[in-house]
Amino acid sequence: MPKIILPFSGQGEGGSPQNSMSEGDLLQLLPEALQEACKQNKHLLDYLRMIPVGEIGVPEYYTKLTRAQGDLPQKNLIYLVSDNVYVHVYSEPGGGRPVYIPIEPSLTQDMSQVLPEVESKLVDVAGGMSAAESEAERKEAILELVDRVCVVHRNGSTSSSSNTKDSKDSGGNGSKVASKTKVQVTPKQLEAIKYLMVRDKVGMGTIDVMIKDTYIEDISCSGLGTIFLEHKIFKGVKSAITFEAHDDLDDFVLRLSEQIKRPVTLRNPIVDATLPDGSRINIVFGREVSRRGSNFSIRKFSETPLSIIELIEFGSISYEMAAYLSVVIEDGMNLFVVGETASGKTTLLNAITTFIPLSHKIVSIEDTPELQVPHANWIREVSRAPGQGDKGASVSMFDLLKAALRQRPNVIIVGEIRGEEGNIAFGAMQTGHEVMSTFHASNVEKLIQRLTGNPISVPKTYIDNLNIVVCQNAVKLPNGKAGRRATSISEIVGYDSVTNTFSYVEVFRWSPVTDTFDFVGRRNSYLLEDKIAIKRGFPPDKKMQIYSLVERRARILEKLHKEKGVRDFYELLKVLARAQEERLF
Repeated sequence: MPKIILPFSGQGEGGSPQNSMSEGDLLQLLPEALQEACKQNKHLLDYLRMIPVGEIGVPEYYTKLTRAQGDLPQKNLIYLVSDNVYVHVYSEPGGGRPVYIPIEPSLTQDMSQVLPEVESKLVDVAGGMSAAESEAERKEAILELVDRVCVVHRNGSTSSSSNTKDSKDSGGNGSKVASKTKVQVTPKQLEAIKYLMVRDKVGMGTIDVMIKDTYIEDISCSGLGTIFLEHKIFKGVKSAITFEAHDDLDDFVLRLSEQIKRPVTLRNPIVDATLPDGSRINIVFGREVSRRGSNFSIRKFSETPLSIIELIEFGSISYEMAAYLSVVIEDGMNLFVVGETASGKTTLLNAITTFIPLSHKIVSIEDTPELQVPHANWIREVSRAPGQGDKGASVSMFDLLKAALRQRPNVIIVGEIRGEEGNIAFGAMQTGHEVMSTFHASNVEKLIQRLTGNPISVPKTYIDNLNIVVCQNAVKLPNGKAGRRATSISEIVGYDSVTNTFSYVEVFRWSPVTDTFDFVGRRNSYLLEDKIAIKRGFPPDKKMQIYSLVERRARILEKLHKEKGVRDFYELLKVLARAQEERLF
């Protein structure tokens, strides 16, 4: 199994105290909020006794993080993940990535002797587990089984851990466990056993903390060694969780694949799947295909997507750009969000779905479910690789896209266009369907090259059916930090067969010097003036008034954000829907 190696003089799980202070003296040093947390969860105080507080100082304590904590030059803070789980983020003196240390009930206890004994006893009484179907039922069943096989030892006396059992307990399969054969544990060990059993049997094992941590975006195990993380606040961090042996890593990866019901084998060593919370996981098994050993990567997605207001707050996009996108999406323009891996394409696409009228019917097509569309009339379709499902027949994105054309949607959203489905998407545009998608390309020129080349092979004369290209990129900001920005929004004008060239108009451009966005297409937008103004009934001599609509919407979004405090994705959707009904937006 993986180990937790603390960055304090080689301390690991179950380590002894590194300071001589009593619990009471240490508590007096802590801020009030951290004191209360330690009183509620004794293992947190035990952890603080394990670390050299006299050398590194008392960690700051937060129940919720903000981006301000990410600007701290030296990190030494603890934050809450769930009811009894915390994380310590600590910058080592030598520099480098901060260390991410999960503080679990099991961290401060030596479980090497007692845990195997408990697991052995559980095998004899685990018959009732088969009837548990939901996660809550499995958790309840596990806790009940632990109570049957453990007895708490206090000051030389023993008592049943559940305090309700007599000297004999009936197991779920009819077996009985006498008190004298139960595993004797301390109260702290019992808490740790219950936590570990639920974490490993119901949750995702050692990485369960990271899965539940809403601040974690990516989890990456590259083989033997440390698990690395991408943190929303602290960016790149390394965890204290380390794999030291190939056998341990292989066992963990095998168990992980079985838990998601997509087991890997030496014959089929690569698996792409989706976790129950919607996170995307890739597993590569064995040293034959991965020289550093088995590896896995998990890309997490929030239950509630980021809103366009939050993206504005983060500096990814401007109020004017959001207002412009609201106009073109409302008027049925086809739009691609393009960029490199992990540049924020899907995040932006999710955010702008709030601009699609709520009365519209939407069909989304993906190979891995990532899109989060807030509309009630939303058909969510996912492709299936050969061997998946009961019948094993493959269903490609190409198949789903063809089927979507018969479902009479107002909008078709394709998670990502990679192959022949691109031709169908452009065919759908020609028949009047609004199409939105993400695409891997660094700029408009590269997008067109990939669309018109193999294997997508969209005819060049079809390209102008795509109206809007939003380029989303991971960039370096003027302050030296990394960020994600919509670096440009461009309008595709057309294709000249004589010169074999494409023309497009850049409407918005990001300035890397000032980290601001310029509306370079003001009074020069092909779509606003020659398409949308006409559709909205502006007379030719007054079509320039369409820019007033964009400016007014930008002011409304700014007012909603700064004066009304609207930020949440669903809250913004509700406000915009009401404003559209009343013709205010």
